[in-house]
Amino acid sequence: MQPVMTSPVQPSSSESETNPWLAKSKRWAVVYVRIALGTAFLSAVAARFGLWKGDFGLRHFSGFLDYAGQVLSFLPPVLVPPLAWIATALETTLGILLICGIALRWASLASSVLLACFGISMAISFGLQSPMDYSVFSASAAALLLAHHAFERNLSPRNLHGGSTS
Repeated sequence: MQPVMTSPVQPSSSESETNPWLAKSKRWAVVYVRIALGTAFLSAVAARFGLWKGDFGLRHFSGFLDYAGQVLSFLPPVLVPPLAWIATALETTLGILLICGIALRWASLASSVLLACFGISMAISFGLQSPMDYSVFSASAAALLLAHHAFERNLSPRNLHGGSTS
């Protein structure tokens, strides 16, 4: 019989269940990733509308539309405004869901996909350095790990019989 191999990054479930420090630190890490991603989304949206400057208004959104046009330079210009508004709606919704811990499986998975699409678009339009400098792919990977954790937690035996659903 072959021994069960565990990843060096993720301990086996029995190890995290028997080590209270490990279980607690994992819970805090998940909260940290949720808050970091959620606030990053909401901060970007706030900047789009001038909230960080203390001057809220739609007139600030035109600057974001210009930037979105640069990021999406490979698409027809007519698609830029609807995609900019869709991205804004998604970032707002996903930011709130992540911070509140609601529908974590789908919110974190959608966050990972959105960030990957943004990073790929930046790489196409500006070169690979741009999304790397802004850690877009790192954030996408963090969201994907969060999604993996949420799906794993939901499928664990303790959650199959009336446990929480993330």
